[in-house]
Amino acid sequence: MPDSLDINALLHDYVIPWGVNIAMALAIFVIGRWIAGMLVRLVGRLMEKSRLDPMLVSFGTSILNAVLLLFVIIAALNQLGVDTTSFIALIGAAGLAVGLSLQGSLQNFAAGVLLVIFRPFKVGDVIEAGGASGKVEEIGIFTTTLKTGDNRVIIVPNGAIYGGVITNNSARDTRRVDMVFGIGYDDDIKKARDILQSIVDADERILKDPAPLIAVGELADSSVNFFVRPWVKSGDYWSVRFDLNERVKAAFDEAGISIPYPQMDVHLSKEAA
Repeated sequence: MPDSLDINALLHDYVIPWGVNIAMALAIFVIGRWIAGMLVRLVGRLMEKSRLDPMLVSFGTSILNAVLLLFVIIAALNQLGVDTTSFIALIGAAGLAVGLSLQGSLQNFAAGVLLVIFRPFKVGDVIEAGGASGKVEEIGIFTTTLKTGDNRVIIVPNGAIYGGVITNNSARDTRRVDMVFGIGYDDDIKKARDILQSIVDADERILKDPAPLIAVGELADSSVNFFVRPWVKSGDYWSVRFDLNERVKAAFDEAGISIPYPQMDVHLSKEAA
């Protein structure tokens, strides 16, 4: 009889409570994991509808799934009676240590997320940022890849890009070509202006609206400088700039108009013996 009472007491005091706790912990884990999976899929679909970068969607959903699963495990352990306070403190300390060791990488990651969300530039744009310039080939989570005009590849940390000035040369459909052409003080200003106007008018790539500007911009030390500022499509910027330089030089030479360059006159005096 005593043995029967001991078994009943054992069942009542330990086995049944532990069995209930284990069953509840398993239920919390299974249901929590299912809810976490649904939340992750929902967030993933919302991010995809926002047209975010697929790499960012994958990375973000993976991080969210890990965090939610960690909460589910802690809740299940807490149901079993395990003291999770020290466990949470350990996770916090480990997270702090990892965060400090990966401070630069986390900064680049945060900058990459902001670049994808706010989109100051996109793949295919020509930009100047982070001390480099080139055509954007890829916007990654930690770095952005640029291709230069001479076919070099530059990989720039996202933190350096987002933390500085970003110049997007492809953000608008049109650009203004700012050029300066100097002539000598003895040359005919009207003749030089007419030559510049005829060269600009003859180039079909130069837009009529806004109208190009041709004006005497400054009287420099050794030259009268014309400011020539035509508007072109962004894709024609460099070809128009190079062609105008060549055509103006050839036209000025043919018309006998000088293009001054810096000179220094040295006068020597011979002292009497």
